[in-house]
Amino acid sequence: MDRIAELLWQRLRDPAVRLVLAASAAAALAVVCLVGWSAQPDRFSRGFAPAQPIPFSHRLHAGSLAIPCQHCHSGADRSRSAGVPSLEICMGCHKVTRIKSPPIRKLASLYESGGSLAWKRVHSLPGHVFFDHRPHVSAGIACQTCHGPVQDMAVLRQDMSLRMSHCLSCHRDPKAALPAGSAIARGPENCYACHR
Repeated sequence: MDRIAELLWQRLRDPAVRLVLAASAAAALAVVCLVGWSAQPDRFSRGFAPAQPIPFSHRLHAGSLAIPCQHCHSGADRSRSAGVPSLEICMGCHKVTRIKSPPIRKLASLYESGGSLAWKRVHSLPGHVFFDHRPHVSAGIACQTCHGPVQDMAVLRQDMSLRMSHCLSCHRDPKAALPAGSAIARGPENCYACHR
């Protein structure tokens, strides 16, 4: 056994062997990173826009009609999740407007039967990530900072990278995301801020 250890140690002293080992380790790390990057689920990718159970245009509602984001996503300032609008929110307007439209008739039928609409999430983080809308909303960060120009989107799509580096770059230098005159200089960068 000592002879084998001695032979291995002699081999490791050889600069060519050390170079091959270092290159192999770097190549293995590159492959792992490349596979991890390219194999991410679609729901974490820019441009992700799943088909929804009924057509809904943010361009119309948030853009042309100028309905504030928090009218429909009312949880953004008081809970971790902004929330998906309930049928009650939709029917608040659609009891009287566009009632002959087939998608609105579907909404009304679900509402009257006590059903629900299974909207598909567009912005979804991995399970190991903790995100809370409340501190972002209370800091005055516009929804469009993370969700993109939703008021221009006929079909909602994921506009921002959900990679950790993107979030950290904003936490390190949040000036562009904050309203003018904000006293906030940085967001938290400790692991526990986003991973619980």
